[in-house]
Amino acid sequence: MKQRSFSPIAEGPIPLMAPAAVFLAVFFLVPLAYVGWMSISQPVVGLQNFGRLLHSSLFASVLYQTFRTAFLVTALALLFAYPLAYAAANGSKRFATFLLTVVALSFWTSYLVRTYAWMVILGNQGPVTALLTWLGFDPAPKLLFTTFSATLAMSHALIPFMTMSLFSVMKRIDPLYVRAAESLGASPRRAFLAVYLPLSAPGIVNGCTLVFISCLGFYVMPVLLGSPRDQMIAGIIGDQIEQTLDFGLGSAISIVLLGLTLAVYALYNRFFGLDRLWAGGGR
Repeated sequence: MKQRSFSPIAEGPIPLMAPAAVFLAVFFLVPLAYVGWMSISQPVVGLQNFGRLLHSSLFASVLYQTFRTAFLVTALALLFAYPLAYAAANGSKRFATFLLTVVALSFWTSYLVRTYAWMVILGNQGPVTALLTWLGFDPAPKLLFTTFSATLAMSHALIPFMTMSLFSVMKRIDPLYVRAAESLGASPRRAFLAVYLPLSAPGIVNGCTLVFISCLGFYVMPVLLGSPRDQMIAGIIGDQIEQTLDFGLGSAISIVLLGLTLAVYALYNRFFGLDRLWAGGGR
């Protein structure tokens, strides 16, 4: 009698999806629902916590600071990541492997370790301060616990995400397009601006979306490296939970942060499509 071989794929997608669905339900959806309930039930049932946020000038200032920092970090990450991705996509295979390996190494280091590394580098006894003193800056400008140090550290942490997003698109650009433009009389600069840059636009949009959304929820680096006057929304959530023990207000701010993140995703999906975000903007 011939036995049928068991294939999970032949049984349909549900058995394959069930473990992940259960995991997400237990460790994501349930805690998220609890946070949502806390936002409307503490200290009493109602929307008073969201009302406090709506009429709070401090929250408006923090929200503005969060978006301003996210825009700045995204711009800096794009500025530094674009040349890296371009070199990796258009260089030799060995050079591209080396460059992408160096970029990927940052994924193996936790944000906390990198934060303390920046504290050493930018501290009063660090190499950057020593260099500035040697160059004649007396006293050397304070770099640590400023907006500059937090922005620099966050940009450094998110450059790999931008680089990978750009590289996945640039690698698919046929170099014949640029050569054709040059053969028709375009200068290398003109060919890059008119041909290559528009073709790499999906990678730019993908990378900027990922970096911007990631920056909205940054906690460790702004808290440990930034100025208390320039707190971001994640730091305010931590203060409400750890210091004032106002779980209702902290939960309400968390729901607002989630809503802002979903709004950015919705805008991206409206104009570009989320499938291109995960597919690397492929043609």
